[in-house]
Amino acid sequence: MVRLFKKKMRNSNYFLKFGRRQERHNIWKRLAIVFSWREEGSGARRLLLSLLFLTVWKTGSGHVHYSVLEEAKHGTFVGRIAQDLGLELAELVPRLFRLESKGHGDLLEVNLQNGILFVNSRIDREELCGRTLECSIHLEVIVDRPLQVFHVEVEVKDINDNQPVFPMAVKKLFLFESRPPGSRIPLEGASDADIGANSLLTYSLNSNDYFTLDIKRNDENIKSLGLVLKKVLNREDTPEHHLLITAVDGGKPELTGTTQVKITILDVNDNAPEFERTVYKVSLFENAPNGTLAVIVNASDLDEGVNKDVVYSFNTDTSADTLSKFYLDPVNGYINVKGNIDFEETKLYEIQVEATDKGTPPMSGHCTVLVEIVDTNDNVPELVIKSLSLPVLEDAPLGTVVALISVSDRDSGANGQVTCSLTPQVPFKLVSTFKNYYSLVLDSALDRESVANYALVVTARDGGSPSLSATASVSVEVADVNDNAPAFAQPEYTVFVKENNPPGCHIFTVSARDADAQENALVSYSLVERRVGERALSSYVSVHAESGKVYALQPLDHEELELLQFQVSARDAGVPPLGSNVTLQVFVLDENDNAPALLPLPLPLPLPGARGGGGALSEPVSRAVGAGHVVAKVRAVDADSGYNAWLSYELQPAAGGARSPFRVALYTGEISTTRALDEADAPRQRLLVLVKDHGEPALTATATVLLSLVESGQAPRPSSRVLAGGAGAGAGAGAGAALVDVNVYLIVAICAVSSLLVLTLLLSTALRCSAPPSEGACGPGKPTLVCSSAVGSWSYSQQRRQRVCSGEGPPKADLMAFSPSLPPGPIGGDREQLNVEVDLSPKVSTF
Repeated sequence: MVRLFKKKMRNSNYFLKFGRRQERHNIWKRLAIVFSWREEGSGARRLLLSLLFLTVWKTGSGHVHYSVLEEAKHGTFVGRIAQDLGLELAELVPRLFRLESKGHGDLLEVNLQNGILFVNSRIDREELCGRTLECSIHLEVIVDRPLQVFHVEVEVKDINDNQPVFPMAVKKLFLFESRPPGSRIPLEGASDADIGANSLLTYSLNSNDYFTLDIKRNDENIKSLGLVLKKVLNREDTPEHHLLITAVDGGKPELTGTTQVKITILDVNDNAPEFERTVYKVSLFENAPNGTLAVIVNASDLDEGVNKDVVYSFNTDTSADTLSKFYLDPVNGYINVKGNIDFEETKLYEIQVEATDKGTPPMSGHCTVLVEIVDTNDNVPELVIKSLSLPVLEDAPLGTVVALISVSDRDSGANGQVTCSLTPQVPFKLVSTFKNYYSLVLDSALDRESVANYALVVTARDGGSPSLSATASVSVEVADVNDNAPAFAQPEYTVFVKENNPPGCHIFTVSARDADAQENALVSYSLVERRVGERALSSYVSVHAESGKVYALQPLDHEELELLQFQVSARDAGVPPLGSNVTLQVFVLDENDNAPALLPLPLPLPLPGARGGGGALSEPVSRAVGAGHVVAKVRAVDADSGYNAWLSYELQPAAGGARSPFRVALYTGEISTTRALDEADAPRQRLLVLVKDHGEPALTATATVLLSLVESGQAPRPSSRVLAGGAGAGAGAGAGAALVDVNVYLIVAICAVSSLLVLTLLLSTALRCSAPPSEGACGPGKPTLVCSSAVGSWSYSQQRRQRVCSGEGPPKADLMAFSPSLPPGPIGGDREQLNVEVDLSPKVSTF
């Protein structure tokens, strides 16, 4: 038999419904089981055959569609949902595969091992959807990492599991014997909870001589059941008639229901009331207040007297729900509202009304009142936010799904059409995915440093008039990514440090700010290593990785290193890390730590009356020289700069308080006569010259000069330095005048160049310098230009306009230029010489 069935199935179109070989193999196995149950009835086999064809799926319109018969057993196969959605079986559990259904979460389930959707519990289509023609279970399939949502519709198909049911098992009717043949007695038909063909009822009446069954269908597709009298009744012959009405539905197998009709034949009143219309149709708005008039029914009776008085009442088969909603005035036929009318609960009321006269026996007329409930916008939309994926990275790509939103409205038509909107001016938007489902997605780029959290308001509004709305709040936190490098307040800092600082001295603090958060904002500092001469930068300075404090690792020497320029790098702790550099210019400020150093004296100066071009230190000095004649010169240098290297010369007073006939120039160190020498002057003159710088405290050195005075047979010519234009001036005077002119020109040139340098440094420093460092007293010094007199000596000193961090008082900034020291030319033609002895033992003051 199985082989015969296979052959038939191959030749039929039914077999085309099964596309896979494995599925066909399973079907054959099930068919074999069916045909092996021979002891079962044909109805059971038909039911099992129906179960074999319960699963039909298709993909379209962005979702998967399955179907399943109601009352299917637990474990019944519905569809391979994982395969149909394109998901791998191995990723169902890791991606948190889950199934959600509003109000029907336990009816269907998915086997995570094989991805099969199966029946989990009993499905009753009548309980689920009532008499609605289309009945579906909507499933949401949600998987994470990344977040995806799929919509699956499972259609629940009806089976014939409900038999027709009459309102009453025994119906009692009372008919007058005078009732004419052909008259119709209305009856309440049976009802079947199934739909479609399973609810199409046919009626039959047991065989009798007096009544036939009459079935009519009106414009509203409502069947009207009644008995038609075939011939005149005779109460004396048959006082009662017992009829059996059978209702058969159109299902396979057929189910039946019966009711017994007991007809009692009465005499007397032979005219029943008749209504103006057999069917009254009326529309009534839901939530109509109590007392609202729905409809007026009116019936008339052709009898006279008491038999004409009509009393209105609801049919005895009227449901309790209808009786709780409406009130019928028994005298006037007014039907008024007396309970809450809710469109969402019942959309149509079918009311059977009777009009009974007061005759004996009474007679009744019947009509049907159809009350259609009109929907009003009385339900606020429902808005549910679920599957939030928070926080959102600030570099998340556009289109990233943040949340899933479902909306619904119990109203119908425009009142139930819901639209969603989002708070304006936010980088998100709502995207409609399926019917009343929306996805909250990223619409534009995020920046946590600008906005770290968004308070979104989703508004659901229906299409009613006036419209109703509901709102839901969503707080979206923006997660930080490392997209900001540490930034310094300025690209370059100028730092001033006094030389001879203690090792490990804190000289500056760098600080960089990172706009990111948490570890992405943790900044660490390091030196950008380079070579400073023959040594590494790290041997001079270091930087604390956390605080950014810069330390001098060793004492700095202005005479060795005036400017130390390097870079400090700031890096955050993000992945990957970001960083930036800042340049530090450390100017080492001079301190007065070098005493003046005396230079060896040159050969003795030619004097007037000298007999040779040069001589030793023991050469005598003629007493004939005049006032102002240069007899020797003390030379000294200072390794410091500025005021610290500006030297001055002083002649110490002679022992015993005697006044010396010699003097020393304050800035040049030239020793000259203050007056003409005479016989009273001692033959050996011992001069002590003190050389002092201008530092604080000042450092000094001393030089001893020994001069031997000798008689001369020829009076020396007065020095041109004192006797300018005097008689007897020789070639030495002309050379001295030329030397003065050269010194003046050099001084003017040096002063001019120094002035330009000061202006240049001032402009450069004004552009570079910023606020003073926080440590110590920092303040700008007033630039000073110092030029020596025409008899000055050159001393190397140049100091830029600087900020000096110190607690010892205000800083000073100097630029000093001195005229160079040139060897003097011949003084005169006198052949006599001065013996000059110089003691070059410097004495340095300590501090």
